[in-house]
Amino acid sequence: MHDYLKRVLETYIREAFVILFQFCFLIQLYFLLTNQSKLRGYKPLEELPEVTLPISVIISARNESENLRENLPSILEQNYPDFEVVVINDCSYDSSEDVLKELSQKYPRLKIVTITEHDRFKTGKKFALTLGIKAAKNEHMLFTDADCVPASENWITYMASNFKGSAQIVLGYSPYKKTGNFLNPFIRFETIKTAINYLSAALRGDAYMGIGRNLAYTKTLFFGAKGFAAHMHVLSGDDDLFVNQNATPDNTAIEINAESFTYTDAKTTIASLFRQKKRHFGVGKLYKQRHRRALSIDAVSGFLFYILLTLCLVFNFEPLLALGLLMFRLIFQLIIYSKLFKRLDGKGLVWYLPVFDAIYYIYLNTFGLIGTFIKTTQWK
Repeated sequence: MHDYLKRVLETYIREAFVILFQFCFLIQLYFLLTNQSKLRGYKPLEELPEVTLPISVIISARNESENLRENLPSILEQNYPDFEVVVINDCSYDSSEDVLKELSQKYPRLKIVTITEHDRFKTGKKFALTLGIKAAKNEHMLFTDADCVPASENWITYMASNFKGSAQIVLGYSPYKKTGNFLNPFIRFETIKTAINYLSAALRGDAYMGIGRNLAYTKTLFFGAKGFAAHMHVLSGDDDLFVNQNATPDNTAIEINAESFTYTDAKTTIASLFRQKKRHFGVGKLYKQRHRRALSIDAVSGFLFYILLTLCLVFNFEPLLALGLLMFRLIFQLIIYSKLFKRLDGKGLVWYLPVFDAIYYIYLNTFGLIGTFIKTTQWK
């Protein structure tokens, strides 16, 4: 009797594992085919458009003297007829002030806003950006960071060309530079996967985030939404929370022409990556409920897919079925991702997919939990 009950229990466990694995497979396939595939069919504008819309480029910088000296000229020398560059020197104690003064003598279109530290009032990036937005003279604003460099002199042109019709938000893309650091391939892989998700969502009319390294929106939208007031108490979120709360199916466009990218250096140590991602993931809990739900389902189902796959193979629970579903999913991923990874400057990374995809879902769940329970206290 004991052996019989044991066999029955083992059968139920086997069936439960296999059914749950198949369920996770179907959820992952759903996200892949209905969500992420949307970007694959999108064709970015190839020819350089003719745009004359006045643009204000806004950069908040704290102790970024070297980055300002190296990167700011490529922004100030953009091939665009009517733009200004507003740099907010946010309580810097390095040589940022001297660098900006030096550059302003050469580039009349550079406008400097300086914030000094107050003993009892600690400012953050949102406060700095708000001052920069108020100082900007133009309705249409383009945001990036001091450590970013445009891929071409036509960056402003391509981003500004999307301000047409009812568009008030333009989501750009900002890849990391390729280096030989051991973390670099996965960081670039994760960046592309994230971009596929948020750009596809925007094309579906349900934009949920953008990245401040390459993002544009209007003054009217900003002040109409009372700026960052709804989440000023949160250190991060000047980009993704603002988009999450203000994007609509009609007011959001995307831009992924290679000349519109802005590049930056990826983190080179696990500690620095941890600090960065802890800050980024900490704002996810403030997304709209439907976005939190969808992102959570994708993250958890992807994580369980690989956990259950491993268990099925280790304990011999329908191993052929498990491997078959893995290969089926991988083939569909390659069909969709191969074109997108190439377009988003990650051509060679698609071949890391079998390994990096599993790490990606472990990473999502780990930092999702960390971001939920650990508070970040400084933005720079």
